[in-house]
Amino acid sequence: MARIRIPSTIVILFVMVQTGFLLFMYARYSNFMPQSEQKPSQVHILILSSWRSGSSFVGQLFSQHPNVFYLMEPAWHVWVTMYQNSAKVLHMAVRDLVRSVFLCDMSVFDAYMPWKRNLSDLFQWAVSRALCSAPACDSFQRTDITSEMACKTLCGRYPFSKVEEACKTYSHVVIKEVRFFDLKVLYPLLTDPSLNLKIIHLVRDPRAVVKSREQSVKALARDNGIVLSTNGTNVEDSKYKVMQEICRSHVQIYETATLKPPNFLKDRYLMIRFEDLVRDPLSEISEMYKFADLSLTPTLKSWIYNITHGQGSGKKKEAFKITSRDAVSVSQAWRNVLSFQKIKKIQEVCKGAINMLGYQLLDSEKEQKDLSLDLVLPRRQNQFSWSSFNAKH
Repeated sequence: MARIRIPSTIVILFVMVQTGFLLFMYARYSNFMPQSEQKPSQVHILILSSWRSGSSFVGQLFSQHPNVFYLMEPAWHVWVTMYQNSAKVLHMAVRDLVRSVFLCDMSVFDAYMPWKRNLSDLFQWAVSRALCSAPACDSFQRTDITSEMACKTLCGRYPFSKVEEACKTYSHVVIKEVRFFDLKVLYPLLTDPSLNLKIIHLVRDPRAVVKSREQSVKALARDNGIVLSTNGTNVEDSKYKVMQEICRSHVQIYETATLKPPNFLKDRYLMIRFEDLVRDPLSEISEMYKFADLSLTPTLKSWIYNITHGQGSGKKKEAFKITSRDAVSVSQAWRNVLSFQKIKKIQEVCKGAINMLGYQLLDSEKEQKDLSLDLVLPRRQNQFSWSSFNAKH
């Protein structure tokens, strides 16, 4: 039987070609594969807070940035549509909607909004600079500081499809939400390879939150019912049951993120106190921007100064608006407005959160009225546990 002799040079050439082909295929495959290793091109920021905690203001700090596509509380549509359910039941639907928005897939709103719709059908759309400038609306430039009123006048009739079109053109997608009460609900988003998610957890002194909530009693009644699982019945929170749940959620979120957190939360959680923010805006905002991989522009610096150094005191009719105010005075207004009896009740239901988040409890009306007494303590790692608090009380 004759043997076919193949020159060694051909064998070497064949092996080299085969090796080159395998390297090529590996390189090509790795470009598709690394969803779990390579970060998505967009950065996703979730501002996690509760009602009347200054979250609309923080949202604007991001919304006005020219690199940010921002939406304020898109999950409002879920709660309005399914208001007879509890907040816990709605967590999954809210999470799915937030994920879709982060991925610029706005078809998720089909279940919650009219079939034929404009920008103006989206909740609080006009506070988003991205929806008031190109390509969503031709009336403003991305570098402009936009106002809600001007945007409503000029941009409301643009088609809803512009929301998705605009979202895809930004490096950062930022969502502000007040409808998450458990950080663990967000774990699937934090481990989702298609997302590059970071969380900014905004908190505020519960006593100041109550003062602000009292300016918006009717507006919050339906949300209160969902929090307290009343099967669609509106609730005015006169006994601070909703506040108790809000305080409980802040403790849970903070504890989960700081006491033995999972590895995937590393460098992806930042807690900000509203009081620190209004006392030293540029420093705190610079920290938030650094965390979010954004830069503070001269235009934004000027706007931030003006919005935090106005003469306004935060009137009832301005409860859901961003106006130029004396931010420090607004943050302390509760000490002159609330009765000491109310303060004692709030401290009873929210003592754990007040302690953990670094606020000083009041023991008397004299202390309440003494504004030289600073109730905002230096930030520290507190080992408080909500379960241990419940056991003592």
